[in-house]
Amino acid sequence: MPGDLRCRVEADEASGVVRVTGVLDRANADVVRDGLLARLCDRPGAVVVDLTGLLVSEPAAGDVFAEVRREVRDWPAADLLLCDPVGAVEGVPAWPTLAAALAGLAAAPSAAVLHADLAPVVEAARRARQLVTEGCGRWGLAEVAESGCIAVTEMVNNVVAHAQTAMTVRLAPRDDALHLAVRDHSSRQPAFAGQAAPDTVGGRGLLLIDTVTSDWGCSRVPDGKVVWCVLRVADGNAG
Repeated sequence: MPGDLRCRVEADEASGVVRVTGVLDRANADVVRDGLLARLCDRPGAVVVDLTGLLVSEPAAGDVFAEVRREVRDWPAADLLLCDPVGAVEGVPAWPTLAAALAGLAAAPSAAVLHADLAPVVEAARRARQLVTEGCGRWGLAEVAESGCIAVTEMVNNVVAHAQTAMTVRLAPRDDALHLAVRDHSSRQPAFAGQAAPDTVGGRGLLLIDTVTSDWGCSRVPDGKVVWCVLRVADGNAG
């Protein structure tokens, strides 16, 4: 039986829980990865993954949960927690019952989040800058507001120029840093080759992002990508 028919990922929109059921092996680990990333990029906040109905038949396949958690660790307001009754998975905070996992989630402070759904038009960058300015003012991150506006402008303009799809801009504070992401619906990955030659026309958008942010990257998701960045107040390149 094909791997993707033996393992299912189902999100409960009412509770925010994602249930992974069936048999997990290396052949269907990508099904789990894609399902969890789709849920995490479509809705902010931590996800509790219920493994009560899952058999991990190959220990290496269970690494997919830690891999997803590492992938989203710098996204705005994103995290992965587990209900893992048998302790089959390592590298992710876990509780033996769903009630305990949800209690652990409730005990953690909820991150403030701002977001905007934007069309791929030139005016989108202006709205994105407004969002960054609003968030930085609200969260006491004025030191990174200018750099955040530069970064989000380039991220949004890349979608307008290349992806040409609808996009979602999302931002949240964490530990004296601004976490910012732009999610679009194109599989085309940004290509960054470092410093551009002086006589090169264009191609400097990613260089600007790299210059003004503390860290940045791109995550492949099932129907597109998430380009994210972090701007830390303590870093000299912020502001």
